[in-house]
Amino acid sequence: MSERYDCTECKDSLYGQKYILREEYPYCIKCYEALFSSNCEVCKKLISCTSKDLSFKDRHWHSECFLCNSCSRSLVDKPFATKNGLLMCTDCYCLEYSSKCFACLKTIMPGIKKMEHKGNSWHENCFICKFCQQPIGTESFVKKDGNNYCLACYEKQFALQCVHCKKPITTGGVSYHDQPWHKECFVCTGCKMQLAGQRFTSRDDFTYCLECFCNLFAKKCAYCTNPISGLGGSKYISFEDRQWHNDCFNCQKCRVSMVGRGFLMFRNDILCPDCGKDL
Repeated sequence: MSERYDCTECKDSLYGQKYILREEYPYCIKCYEALFSSNCEVCKKLISCTSKDLSFKDRHWHSECFLCNSCSRSLVDKPFATKNGLLMCTDCYCLEYSSKCFACLKTIMPGIKKMEHKGNSWHENCFICKFCQQPIGTESFVKKDGNNYCLACYEKQFALQCVHCKKPITTGGVSYHDQPWHKECFVCTGCKMQLAGQRFTSRDDFTYCLECFCNLFAKKCAYCTNPISGLGGSKYISFEDRQWHNDCFNCQKCRVSMVGRGFLMFRNDILCPDCGKDL
């Protein structure tokens, strides 16, 4: 008596029947399809053992159901893309979703290197300098009037030259007395601190920060000996070649303010009329 050869699942004899081995275990066609075959993503019908099962990311299709969602062309053995879970041929995908080159207005196909800047995209060979027509690639560039320029061409064509170092100003810069400066060149003559965005003044065409200007040129208060800048509307008192801060112009004895009032001078001291009576 011969040895039995049965389906692993239903135990029916497989002699004279079609069957499938899975991990060395035999299954009749009916059990195999019930246990292991998948349903088609499109028609929802079972993909039988005699049909070609096309799979992508744990999803399955009949070969006749594996179509572009837009144009319905077969995607079997062809490149495709997915969008929101839908299959699309590369032509339809590019037409609907791919970026358009800002220069030539043609579609930038998937897989092709593209350049992007502020929401716009270019083919690598379309992203070129307006003047020299050479590809810019990943090098620095300047945008002017909607056109892109490599730094060398921009400096040659448009950039102002710093009045101090005579080199081109490519970004930022400061204008003083209608002349262009690099921010790093526009500095205090005394301490070399950058003056862009700071309060400053000038003397004999040289620029100074307020601190250096006061230390170098301002008169000294006769009382506290600190500089009197006179800048920014600050007030001071001047009398007989001597100067005082408003807050320092007080009676030497009673310390009452003498600003806008009559006063007496005794030697180098300021006195109010009341304190001067006893002299």
